[in-house]
Amino acid sequence: MQLIDGKAVAARMRSEIAEEVAAMVAAGGRAPHLAAVLVGHDGGSETYVAGKVKACGEAGFRSTLIRYEDSVTEEELLACVDRLNGDDDVDGFIVQLPLPKHISEMKILEAVDFRKDVDGFHPVNVGRLLLGMPCFLPATPAGIAELLGRYEIETAGRHCVVLGRSNIVGKPVSVLMLRKAWPGDCTVTVCHSRTPDIRKITLQADIIIAALGAPRFLRGDMVKEGAVVIDVGTTRVPSTETRSGFKLVGDVMFDEVAPKCSHITPVPGGVGPMTIASLLKNTLLAGKKEIYG
Repeated sequence: MQLIDGKAVAARMRSEIAEEVAAMVAAGGRAPHLAAVLVGHDGGSETYVAGKVKACGEAGFRSTLIRYEDSVTEEELLACVDRLNGDDDVDGFIVQLPLPKHISEMKILEAVDFRKDVDGFHPVNVGRLLLGMPCFLPATPAGIAELLGRYEIETAGRHCVVLGRSNIVGKPVSVLMLRKAWPGDCTVTVCHSRTPDIRKITLQADIIIAALGAPRFLRGDMVKEGAVVIDVGTTRVPSTETRSGFKLVGDVMFDEVAPKCSHITPVPGGVGPMTIASLLKNTLLAGKKEIYG
């Protein structure tokens, strides 16, 4: 069993991006500029955005953080998006989810200029992904593909089972694994809450991508010998072993599943760090105008 070290791969990606940014600046260009819009004080969002700001600094990017309280109106947030769309100094930006219930997430995402949509959530980018056209890839699925590629895991002709059908991970990663490319060329099955006898399906899988948000869902008796398991889940559960009183666990019962795997990602330290690294990669592409001129 080989552990897939997302933390190490993400660090290498940041270093590679930093070298490219330094060369751009040395040649008379400017560093890419990523902006983030954060509404409220959700603990997970605060941590994630702080990680993005730190990663921007390490990569030599410029970064801007725009904060609003939970009471911000939808109109005010749309006006902010419109300003960022029109700011030629900003190459890409994200509106951190989740948003307060009185704000339509889809309306906000649709308002973002798809040419600055470095999260890869805009319908134009999603549609181009489905058609195999150049686009900004959603960060977490792109990070998963990057891990498979860097660990030289064969995917062509393999049966990939995706657990979960969210717009952020499940659906787009199923498209990436299906595409005519490497990593890709898989036969893909998507399982979800309405799928009967999931165990029967996962036992056929060469690659399992668990993105249900259900802690420790995938057990040892659901995985065949030699499978590759990518755990996307991150759920806080109570723990007497940590000072904080909780710990992060994934969608995989690691101690049961890992001994049967050829490769597996841990939680934390697997897919998580790759999400921010992939966001930086999209922002670099935006700054270089490589996707949309």
